Amino acid sequence: MLPPAQFFAGLDWAAEVHAVCVTDHAGTIVDRFTIAHTADGIAMLIRRLATFAEAGDVQVGIERPNGRLVDLLLEAGHPVVPVSPNAIKTWRDGEVLSGAKSDAGDAAVIAEYLRLRQHHLRVATPYRDDTRALRTVVRTRTDLVEMRVAATNQLAALLDDHWPGAKAVFADVESPISLEFLTRYPTLASARHLGEKRMAAFCVKHGYSGRRPAAVLLQRLRSAPAGATGEASTEALRDAVLGLVGVLKALNTAVKDLDRSTAAHLGEHPDGEIFTSLPRSGQINAAQMLAEWGDCRQAYETPDSVAALAGCTPVTKASGKHRAVHFRWACNKRFRVALTTFADNSRHSSPWAADIYNRARKAGKDHPHAIRVLARAWIRVIWRCWHDSVPYDPTKHGAATALMEPLAS
Repeated sequence: MLPPAQFFAGLDWAAEVHAVCVTDHAGTIVDRFTIAHTADGIAMLIRRLATFAEAGDVQVGIERPNGRLVDLLLEAGHPVVPVSPNAIKTWRDGEVLSGAKSDAGDAAVIAEYLRLRQHHLRVATPYRDDTRALRTVVRTRTDLVEMRVAATNQLAALLDDHWPGAKAVFADVESPISLEFLTRYPTLASARHLGEKRMAAFCVKHGYSGRRPAAVLLQRLRSAPAGATGEASTEALRDAVLGLVGVLKALNTAVKDLDRSTAAHLGEHPDGEIFTSLPRSGQINAAQMLAEWGDCRQAYETPDSVAALAGCTPVTKASGKHRAVHFRWACNKRFRVALTTFADNSRHSSPWAADIYNRARKAGKDHPHAIRVLARAWIRVIWRCWHDSVPYDPTKHGAATALMEPLAS
């Protein structure tokens, strides 16, 4: 719950210019203005808000929960309250019957929403610097992996259309050996004189770790449908293949660099040992969970609040005799992926996790639903470890120990 405030500022976020509306505790608009998204503009915002009251008495509502603007407002002492864009849209539709919309109007709606709903809202809590650093590298790595998947699909589609043989040689088209092959032989014409000896030499030179002999690899290349042979098409294919190969090589290098950075930041984080102690969490997945979970103990009063943020609890809609349970769409999507990935991996080494998953499947739940059930169970365990600042110890996990006792006897 938010502390009492005297003034409420609604800030409508935009790329270059932000609209601001300030109201007092009675809902009277006391100021309207715009600021540029620059250092001078943000400084002016903080100075102007300071003319009304102490920073702690001027709450700021904003639809964006992070960024340098939010950081600077928090550093200035203002309670910053992230508000849901969907909630603001619904509120505006109910308040503005004409349907009119403007940046200044949205800022006023946010300020009014904050004033009237403050007892239901939670102030943003800034992360420590080490947590922000970990989140930065983890999220950037995830974005690059998604870019790599997209580039891989583009390259695969290109080869399917113009040179299927090159895609068939190695199991993974974005593997280092496959990218080196496409660099050396980007078109059918460039591989016309490729024989078994040359293929074997190529594999030795680039450290091919597969178990297929050169003759088999060459047979895969030759048995695939013929590629494009026209002069213009061959030249265009060469340029396109080399362009995508260059992108994939750069992305592979960047992801590896961020893997090392992630491991380093995770090792330096005070909560790192808690998440790496979980079964089959690994370095990257542990860092993903910690980066989204955060370090603020007071932000999560119960494990259920964590589960809701991660989208691991359903949404119940009941009216009269009708009751329905739905998938939770509004959540931190990165957090959900991190926790469900861990939960899925954990069932292969934790008998307790496997038991929960298997019971969920026997109850008729499909695989994704059963994994969310398991993730919710893990959240309760992790929350206790995190709240007490102790690593996970399966011997102290009562439910897991009870499950193992019959097996031991």
